[in-house]
Amino acid sequence: MSNSQPAISLTISGVSASGWFEYPVRVQPHHTDYAGIVWHGSYIAWMEEARVEYLRSLGLEYADLVALGCDLPVVELSIRYHRPLKMGMTALVKTCLAPLQGVRLEWDYKIESPDRQYLYLTSKVTLVPFDRSTGRIMRRLPPQLKDITKLWSDNFIT
Repeated sequence: MSNSQPAISLTISGVSASGWFEYPVRVQPHHTDYAGIVWHGSYIAWMEEARVEYLRSLGLEYADLVALGCDLPVVELSIRYHRPLKMGMTALVKTCLAPLQGVRLEWDYKIESPDRQYLYLTSKVTLVPFDRSTGRIMRRLPPQLKDITKLWSDNFIT
């Protein structure tokens, strides 16, 4: 880590020393099916919320990307459900950014109990920057997003 950049783990709320951003959730009735078990789409919504909050914690508002004409659509998603979450339970949605591969942003996720005793879900989500005016994938990341991913890589990816 260079001396000119502060360590992310010391300056960003919600990011652990290992580099995982943690986003707490509580299962509400509208997150569940009729049996009181979390509906699969709720997990995806929580992962997106965690990703947006993670970017915000790094100083990048998603609305600013949209204002630049950039969107970040999901192009690949894989989920492994390990055990169900039920109404009233709490969990931590944990996410971290994998090393960059071109313009692809690959995010890893874990949803686990706050005491870290139970793993509910693991997932990988891939996003690409999309130019809203041309309707095409961008060849380069917008500078704001590139700076954030570089800061992340410099501090957490070995």
